[in-house]
Amino acid sequence: RTLRAGKLTERVLKLFIATGKDEVFSLIQALNIQVTVTPVLPTRALRPDLTSFMNEWRTIFSRFHLIIVKDPDLKEELKIPEGFNLDVYKKPDIDRVVGTSTSTIFSGYSCRYFGYLVSRKKYIISVDDDCYPVKDNKGILVDAVAQHITNLTTPATPFFFNTLYDPFTEGADFVRGYPFSLRSGVQCALSCGLWLNLADYDAPTQALKPEERNSRYVDAVLTVPARTLMPISGINIAFNREVIGPALLPSLRLGGEGKFRWETMEDIWSGMCVKVVCDHLGLGVKTGMPYVWRNDRGDAIASLRKEWEGVKLMEEVVPFFQSVRLSREATTTEDCVAEVANVVKEQLGSKDPMFARAAKAMVDWVKLWKSVGSSTSSPGA
Repeated sequence: RTLRAGKLTERVLKLFIATGKDEVFSLIQALNIQVTVTPVLPTRALRPDLTSFMNEWRTIFSRFHLIIVKDPDLKEELKIPEGFNLDVYKKPDIDRVVGTSTSTIFSGYSCRYFGYLVSRKKYIISVDDDCYPVKDNKGILVDAVAQHITNLTTPATPFFFNTLYDPFTEGADFVRGYPFSLRSGVQCALSCGLWLNLADYDAPTQALKPEERNSRYVDAVLTVPARTLMPISGINIAFNREVIGPALLPSLRLGGEGKFRWETMEDIWSGMCVKVVCDHLGLGVKTGMPYVWRNDRGDAIASLRKEWEGVKLMEEVVPFFQSVRLSREATTTEDCVAEVANVVKEQLGSKDPMFARAAKAMVDWVKLWKSVGSSTSSPGA
Protein backbone atom coordinates (compact mmCIF):
# COMPACT_ATOMS: atom_id res chain seq x y z
CA ARG A 1 0.00 0.00 0.00
CA THR A 2 2.86 2.35 0.78
CA LEU A 3 4.45 1.63 -2.60
CA ARG A 4 1.20 2.14 -4.51
CA ALA A 5 0.65 5.45 -2.74
CA GLY A 6 4.18 6.57 -3.65
CA LYS A 7 5.02 7.17 0.01
CA LEU A 8 8.06 4.91 0.41
CA THR A 9 10.44 7.54 1.70
CA GLU A 10 13.80 6.77 3.31
CA ARG A 11 12.27 7.39 6.74
CA VAL A 12 9.45 4.91 6.10
CA LEU A 13 11.92 2.36 4.74
CA LYS A 14 13.94 2.67 7.96
CA LEU A 15 10.82 1.92 10.00
CA PHE A 16 10.07 -1.16 7.90
CA ILE A 17 13.65 -2.44 8.25
CA ALA A 18 13.63 -1.83 11.99
CA THR A 19 10.79 -4.38 12.39
CA GLY A 20 13.30 -7.14 11.62
CA LYS A 21 10.54 -9.20 9.95
CA ASP A 22 11.62 -11.65 7.25
CA GLU A 23 8.62 -10.85 5.01
CA VAL A 24 9.66 -7.17 4.96
CA PHE A 25 13.21 -8.01 3.94
CA SER A 26 11.97 -10.50 1.33
CA LEU A 27 9.76 -7.84 -0.28
CA ILE A 28 12.60 -5.30 -0.23
CA GLN A 29 14.87 -7.83 -1.94
CA ALA A 30 12.22 -8.91 -4.47
CA LEU A 31 11.52 -5.33 -5.50
CA ASN A 32 15.24 -4.46 -5.58
CA ILE A 33 14.77 -1.61 -3.14
CA GLN A 34 18.15 -0.21 -2.17
CA VAL A 35 18.76 -0.62 1.55
CA THR A 36 21.03 1.98 3.13
CA VAL A 37 23.06 -0.55 5.11
CA THR A 38 26.50 -2.07 4.55
CA PRO A 39 27.91 -4.69 6.89
CA VAL A 40 31.72 -4.35 6.86
CA LEU A 41 33.54 -7.59 7.63
CA PRO A 42 37.25 -7.21 8.40
CA THR A 43 39.39 -10.32 7.90
CA ARG A 44 42.78 -10.64 9.50
CA ALA A 45 45.88 -12.74 9.21
CA LEU A 46 44.51 -15.51 11.42
CA ARG A 47 41.32 -16.30 9.51
CA PRO A 48 41.46 -16.79 5.72
CA ASP A 49 38.60 -19.33 5.67
CA LEU A 50 35.29 -17.49 6.12
CA THR A 51 33.06 -20.43 5.20
CA SER A 52 31.66 -21.22 8.65
CA PHE A 53 31.43 -17.55 9.58
CA MET A 54 29.46 -16.59 6.47
CA ASN A 55 27.17 -19.61 6.67
CA GLU A 56 26.31 -18.85 10.30
CA TRP A 57 25.31 -15.32 9.29
CA ARG A 58 23.68 -16.30 5.98
CA THR A 59 20.04 -15.66 6.93
CA ILE A 60 20.98 -12.14 8.04
CA PHE A 61 23.82 -11.04 5.76
CA SER A 62 22.34 -12.43 2.53
CA ARG A 63 19.85 -9.56 2.56
CA PHE A 64 22.53 -6.89 2.27
CA HIS A 65 25.53 -5.76 0.31
CA LEU A 66 28.72 -6.71 2.15
CA ILE A 67 32.20 -5.25 2.15
CA ILE A 68 34.93 -7.71 3.09
CA VAL A 69 38.35 -6.19 3.70
CA LYS A 70 41.26 -8.60 3.60
CA ASP A 71 44.14 -7.73 5.90
CA PRO A 72 46.98 -6.65 3.57
CA ASP A 73 49.33 -8.84 5.64
CA LEU A 74 47.23 -11.95 5.00
CA LYS A 75 48.98 -14.09 2.36
CA GLU A 76 46.43 -16.91 1.97
CA GLU A 77 43.48 -16.59 -0.37
CA LEU A 78 40.11 -15.98 1.23
CA LYS A 79 37.55 -18.78 1.15
CA ILE A 80 34.04 -17.33 0.85
CA PRO A 81 30.89 -19.40 0.16
CA GLU A 82 28.53 -18.41 -2.64
CA GLY A 83 25.18 -16.72 -2.27
CA PHE A 84 26.21 -13.28 -1.01
CA ASN A 85 26.21 -9.83 -2.61
CA LEU A 86 29.65 -8.57 -1.71
CA ASP A 87 32.81 -6.70 -2.65
CA VAL A 88 36.17 -8.00 -1.48
CA TYR A 89 38.99 -5.49 -1.12
CA LYS A 90 42.53 -6.85 -1.14
CA LYS A 91 45.92 -5.17 -0.92
CA PRO A 92 46.04 -4.15 -4.63
CA ASP A 93 42.61 -2.51 -4.26
CA ILE A 94 43.69 -0.68 -1.12
CA ASP A 95 46.91 0.48 -2.79
CA ARG A 96 44.95 1.69 -5.81
CA VAL A 97 42.46 3.68 -3.75
CA VAL A 98 44.74 5.31 -1.17
CA GLY A 99 48.27 4.77 -2.53
CA THR A 100 50.96 2.36 -1.36
CA SER A 101 52.38 4.79 1.19
CA THR A 102 49.00 5.15 2.94
CA SER A 103 47.74 1.58 2.66
CA THR A 104 49.94 0.44 5.57
CA ILE A 105 47.51 2.02 8.06
CA PHE A 106 44.90 -0.63 7.16
CA SER A 107 46.76 -3.67 8.49
CA GLY A 108 45.49 -5.94 11.26
CA TYR A 109 42.33 -4.80 13.02
CA SER A 110 42.57 -1.49 11.16
CA CYS A 111 41.51 -3.06 7.87
CA ARG A 112 37.91 -2.38 8.91
CA TYR A 113 38.50 1.37 8.48
CA PHE A 114 39.09 0.90 4.78
CA GLY A 115 35.56 -0.51 4.53
CA TYR A 116 34.24 2.57 6.30
CA LEU A 117 36.13 4.74 3.83
CA VAL A 118 34.88 3.18 0.59
CA SER A 119 31.30 2.34 1.56
CA ARG A 120 28.60 4.57 0.13
CA LYS A 121 25.77 3.41 2.39
CA LYS A 122 24.28 5.58 5.08
CA TYR A 123 24.44 2.96 7.82
CA ILE A 124 27.45 0.72 8.34
CA ILE A 125 27.50 -2.39 10.52
CA SER A 126 30.93 -3.69 11.53
CA VAL A 127 31.23 -7.32 12.66
CA ASP A 128 34.52 -9.16 13.16
CA ASP A 129 35.11 -12.55 11.59
CA ASP A 130 35.32 -14.38 14.94
CA CYS A 131 31.76 -13.41 15.95
CA TYR A 132 28.57 -15.39 15.41
CA PRO A 133 24.83 -14.77 15.86
CA VAL A 134 23.27 -15.55 19.24
CA LYS A 135 19.80 -16.42 20.51
CA ASP A 136 17.95 -14.25 23.00
CA ASN A 137 16.44 -15.38 26.29
CA LYS A 138 13.43 -16.77 24.40
CA GLY A 139 15.60 -18.87 22.09
CA ILE A 140 15.01 -16.61 19.08
CA LEU A 141 17.93 -15.85 16.75
CA VAL A 142 19.06 -12.25 17.21
CA ASP A 143 19.12 -10.19 14.01
CA ALA A 144 22.04 -7.93 14.90
CA VAL A 145 21.57 -5.76 11.82
CA ALA A 146 17.89 -5.08 12.54
CA GLN A 147 18.65 -4.20 16.18
CA HIS A 148 21.47 -1.85 15.21
CA ILE A 149 19.18 -0.11 12.73
CA THR A 150 16.52 0.22 15.42
CA ASN A 151 19.08 1.84 17.70
CA LEU A 152 20.20 4.27 15.00
CA THR A 153 16.74 5.20 13.74
CA THR A 154 15.20 5.92 17.13
CA PRO A 155 16.27 8.97 19.17
CA ALA A 156 18.94 8.90 21.84
CA THR A 157 18.63 10.72 25.19
CA PRO A 158 22.13 11.82 26.29
CA PHE A 159 21.17 14.93 28.29
CA PHE A 160 19.10 13.33 31.04
CA PHE A 161 19.49 9.72 32.11
CA ASN A 162 16.41 7.51 31.83
CA THR A 163 16.60 4.86 34.56
CA LEU A 164 14.23 2.52 32.65
CA TYR A 165 16.66 1.83 29.80
CA ASP A 166 15.96 3.22 26.32
CA PRO A 167 12.52 4.88 26.48
CA PHE A 168 12.01 4.30 22.74
CA THR A 169 12.09 0.50 23.02
CA GLU A 170 9.06 -1.73 23.48
CA GLY A 171 8.00 -2.06 27.10
CA ALA A 172 9.76 1.10 28.29
CA ASP A 173 9.03 4.80 28.45
CA PHE A 174 10.26 7.95 30.15
CA VAL A 175 10.36 7.74 33.93
CA ARG A 176 8.71 10.12 36.37
CA GLY A 177 10.56 13.43 36.53
CA TYR A 178 12.00 13.24 33.04
CA PRO A 179 11.71 16.76 31.50
CA PHE A 180 9.18 16.84 28.69
CA SER A 181 11.36 19.35 26.86
CA LEU A 182 14.01 16.62 26.43
CA ARG A 183 11.73 13.71 25.54
CA SER A 184 12.08 14.16 21.79
CA GLY A 185 15.72 13.13 22.13
CA VAL A 186 18.45 13.63 19.55
CA GLN A 187 19.70 11.73 16.53
CA CYS A 188 21.56 8.53 17.39
CA ALA A 189 24.82 8.33 15.43
CA LEU A 190 26.54 5.29 16.95
CA SER A 191 25.26 1.93 18.19
CA CYS A 192 27.68 -0.20 20.23
CA GLY A 193 26.64 -3.84 20.52
CA LEU A 194 27.88 -6.28 23.14
CA TRP A 195 28.91 -9.91 23.03
CA LEU A 196 28.59 -13.15 24.90
CA ASN A 197 31.35 -15.57 25.90
CA LEU A 198 34.55 -13.52 25.82
CA ALA A 199 34.09 -10.24 27.68
CA ASP A 200 35.98 -7.16 26.52
CA TYR A 201 38.54 -7.19 29.33
CA ASP A 202 42.06 -5.86 29.03
CA ALA A 203 44.98 -8.31 29.12
CA PRO A 204 45.72 -7.94 32.87
CA THR A 205 42.09 -8.59 33.85
CA GLN A 206 41.71 -11.51 31.42
CA ALA A 207 44.99 -12.99 32.68
CA LEU A 208 43.71 -12.83 36.27
CA LYS A 209 40.33 -14.31 35.30
CA PRO A 210 41.19 -16.76 32.50
CA GLU A 211 38.01 -18.83 32.91
CA GLU A 212 35.54 -15.97 33.31
CA ARG A 213 32.99 -15.66 30.53
CA ASN A 214 30.01 -13.41 29.92
CA SER A 215 26.86 -15.54 29.78
CA ARG A 216 24.27 -12.90 30.68
CA TYR A 217 22.00 -11.73 27.86
CA VAL A 218 20.55 -8.47 29.14
CA ASP A 219 17.56 -7.33 27.09
CA ALA A 220 18.37 -3.63 27.27
CA VAL A 221 19.71 -0.62 25.37
CA LEU A 222 21.04 2.53 27.05
CA THR A 223 22.07 5.97 25.84
CA VAL A 224 25.54 6.89 27.03
CA PRO A 225 25.21 10.25 28.85
CA ALA A 226 26.74 13.39 27.38
CA ARG A 227 30.28 14.24 28.59
CA THR A 228 30.81 10.60 29.55
CA LEU A 229 33.63 8.82 27.76
CA MET A 230 33.59 5.19 26.71
CA PRO A 231 35.82 2.76 24.86
CA ILE A 232 34.44 1.07 21.77
CA SER A 233 35.33 -2.15 20.06
CA GLY A 234 34.79 -2.31 16.32
CA ILE A 235 33.82 -5.97 16.46
CA ASN A 236 30.09 -5.19 16.79
CA ILE A 237 29.11 -1.59 16.08
CA ALA A 238 26.94 0.38 13.69
CA PHE A 239 27.02 4.04 12.80
CA ASN A 240 25.58 6.70 10.56
CA ARG A 241 28.37 7.20 8.06
CA GLU A 242 26.93 10.44 6.72
CA VAL A 243 26.94 12.02 10.18
CA ILE A 244 30.05 10.74 12.01
CA GLY A 245 31.95 8.59 9.50
CA PRO A 246 35.23 10.58 9.64
CA ALA A 247 35.36 10.34 13.45
CA LEU A 248 35.86 6.56 13.37
CA LEU A 249 39.51 6.55 12.41
CA PRO A 250 42.83 4.70 12.59
CA SER A 251 45.40 6.88 14.33
CA LEU A 252 46.92 5.81 17.65
CA ARG A 253 49.42 2.97 17.24
CA LEU A 254 51.32 1.37 20.11
CA GLY A 255 54.97 0.50 19.73
CA GLY A 256 55.26 -3.16 18.77
CA GLU A 257 51.51 -3.45 18.28
CA GLY A 258 50.37 -6.97 17.48
CA LYS A 259 47.46 -8.75 15.82
CA PHE A 260 45.30 -9.51 18.87
CA ARG A 261 42.67 -7.29 20.46
CA TRP A 262 44.75 -6.95 23.64
CA GLU A 263 47.65 -5.54 21.66
CA THR A 264 45.96 -2.50 20.14
CA MET A 265 44.44 0.67 21.59
CA GLU A 266 43.37 2.10 18.26
CA ASP A 267 39.64 1.52 18.54
CA ILE A 268 39.63 2.74 22.16
CA TRP A 269 41.20 6.02 21.03
CA SER A 270 38.74 6.17 18.15
CA GLY A 271 35.86 5.63 20.58
CA MET A 272 36.88 8.58 22.72
CA CYS A 273 37.31 10.76 19.64
CA VAL A 274 33.88 9.91 18.28
CA LYS A 275 32.23 10.43 21.69
CA VAL A 276 33.76 13.92 22.00
CA VAL A 277 32.52 14.70 18.49
CA CYS A 278 29.01 13.38 19.22
CA ASP A 279 28.79 15.41 22.43
CA HIS A 280 29.87 18.58 20.64
CA LEU A 281 27.44 18.10 17.75
CA GLY A 282 24.54 17.08 20.00
CA LEU A 283 24.37 13.48 18.76
CA GLY A 284 23.63 10.31 20.72
CA VAL A 285 25.45 7.03 21.33
CA LYS A 286 23.68 3.84 22.42
CA THR A 287 25.08 0.66 23.95
CA GLY A 288 23.62 -2.75 24.79
CA MET A 289 21.79 -4.96 22.31
CA PRO A 290 22.49 -6.47 19.86
CA TYR A 291 24.71 -9.23 21.15
CA VAL A 292 27.00 -11.51 19.17
CA TRP A 293 28.98 -14.57 20.28
CA ARG A 294 32.71 -13.88 20.52
CA ASN A 295 35.18 -16.76 20.25
CA ASP A 296 38.44 -16.95 22.13
CA ARG A 297 41.45 -15.68 20.24
CA GLY A 298 44.93 -14.84 21.43
CA ASP A 299 46.82 -15.33 24.68
CA ALA A 300 46.25 -12.68 27.37
CA ILE A 301 49.46 -13.60 29.19
CA ALA A 302 51.55 -13.31 26.03
CA SER A 303 49.87 -9.99 25.21
CA LEU A 304 50.47 -8.41 28.61
CA ARG A 305 53.77 -6.82 27.68
CA LYS A 306 52.43 -5.34 24.45
CA GLU A 307 49.25 -3.92 25.98
CA TRP A 308 50.77 -2.65 29.20
CA GLU A 309 51.97 0.44 27.37
CA GLY A 310 48.37 1.20 26.43
CA VAL A 311 47.06 0.52 29.94
CA LYS A 312 49.43 3.14 31.32
CA LEU A 313 48.54 5.58 28.54
CA MET A 314 44.87 5.55 29.51
CA GLU A 315 45.70 7.32 32.77
CA GLU A 316 46.74 10.33 30.66
CA VAL A 317 44.41 9.93 27.71
CA VAL A 318 41.10 9.84 29.61
CA PRO A 319 41.65 13.10 31.56
CA PHE A 320 42.77 14.71 28.32
CA PHE A 321 39.61 13.79 26.44
CA GLN A 322 37.49 14.79 29.44
CA SER A 323 38.93 18.29 29.19
CA VAL A 324 38.57 18.74 25.43
CA ARG A 325 36.07 21.40 24.38
CA LEU A 326 35.60 22.27 20.73
CA SER A 327 34.87 25.68 19.26
CA ARG A 328 31.57 26.87 17.85
CA GLU A 329 33.23 27.05 14.46
CA ALA A 330 33.50 23.23 14.44
CA THR A 331 30.16 22.44 12.84
CA THR A 332 31.03 19.27 10.92
CA THR A 333 32.61 15.99 11.94
CA GLU A 334 35.66 16.79 9.82
CA ASP A 335 36.05 20.13 11.61
CA CYS A 336 35.77 18.42 15.00
CA VAL A 337 38.36 15.75 14.22
CA ALA A 338 40.78 18.39 12.95
CA GLU A 339 40.34 20.44 16.15
CA VAL A 340 40.85 17.39 18.38
CA ALA A 341 44.01 16.57 16.41
CA ASN A 342 45.36 20.07 17.01
CA VAL A 343 44.72 19.81 20.74
CA VAL A 344 46.37 16.38 20.84
CA LYS A 345 49.42 17.82 19.16
CA GLU A 346 49.58 20.84 21.46
CA GLN A 347 48.90 19.14 24.80
CA LEU A 348 50.17 15.59 24.35
CA GLY A 349 52.57 15.72 21.44
CA SER A 350 55.52 16.87 23.53
CA LYS A 351 54.96 14.13 26.13
CA ASP A 352 55.29 11.20 23.76
CA PRO A 353 56.02 11.12 20.00
CA MET A 354 53.26 8.51 19.67
CA PHE A 355 50.69 11.25 20.33
CA ALA A 356 52.27 13.54 17.74
CA ARG A 357 52.00 10.71 15.22
CA ALA A 358 48.39 10.13 16.22
CA ALA A 359 47.55 13.82 15.70
CA LYS A 360 49.10 13.77 12.24
CA ALA A 361 47.26 10.54 11.39
CA MET A 362 43.95 12.19 12.36
CA VAL A 363 44.60 15.16 10.09
CA ASP A 364 45.66 12.84 7.27
CA TRP A 365 42.51 10.77 7.78
CA VAL A 366 40.25 13.80 7.38
CA LYS A 367 42.04 14.67 4.13
CA LEU A 368 41.72 11.06 2.95
CA TRP A 369 38.03 11.00 3.82
CA LYS A 370 37.41 14.16 1.83
CA SER A 371 39.32 12.90 -1.21
CA VAL A 372 38.32 9.20 -1.21
CA GLY A 373 35.32 9.04 1.05
CA SER A 374 33.22 11.25 -1.17
CA SER A 375 34.07 9.46 -4.44
CA THR A 376 32.93 6.09 -5.78
CA SER A 377 35.26 3.13 -5.81
CA SER A 378 34.92 -0.62 -6.18
CA PRO A 379 37.41 -3.49 -6.38
CA GLY A 380 39.18 -3.70 -9.70
CA ALA A 381 37.67 -0.42 -10.93
